[in-house]
Amino acid sequence: MFNTMRLVKIIGGFGGALLAYLLIYMVSGALYATGGGEGEEQVQAYVVETDDGGSAAGEEQATQEAEPDFAAILAEADAEKGAKVFGKCKACHKLEKGANATGPYLFGVVGRPVATAEGFKYSDALKSLGGNWEPERLNIFLTKPKDYAPGTKMSFAGLKKITDRANLIAYLSTIGE
Repeated sequence: MFNTMRLVKIIGGFGGALLAYLLIYMVSGALYATGGGEGEEQVQAYVVETDDGGSAAGEEQATQEAEPDFAAILAEADAEKGAKVFGKCKACHKLEKGANATGPYLFGVVGRPVATAEGFKYSDALKSLGGNWEPERLNIFLTKPKDYAPGTKMSFAGLKKITDRANLIAYLSTIGE
């Protein structure tokens, strides 16, 4: 049987919900007004200043300012702090000569030819590099190994701080032949 009171309750429920929604909408609009109405000026909340010059020389200068001279930082590096940074490496690398693990041993790595640790199978990416692991080259490699040698098996993300890299290289320089 059709009950009119039930119909009135259903319509009243929908109407009440609609009114509550409209009230919340109006209050939140007043609280979080963004402007932009007729005659109002919109203001950006965050402005990024850019230089429209965009010359290659300007970009090179900005890069040099962002990254200090590595040789100067290496000269002041602390091998004891580098031993602490090595904690990030010791899961895959050992310091004893011939003691390969997931990665090659790092005994005498500074100045050693690339991809020449005895008994370790290197990726083709590292084999193709050639040359020696000089401090400047280690600095670049340790920044982000996958960018320096695409295809390397080394999954380490890298060391972002130049001081950490310099301290680590100073420490590794003390471990060797």
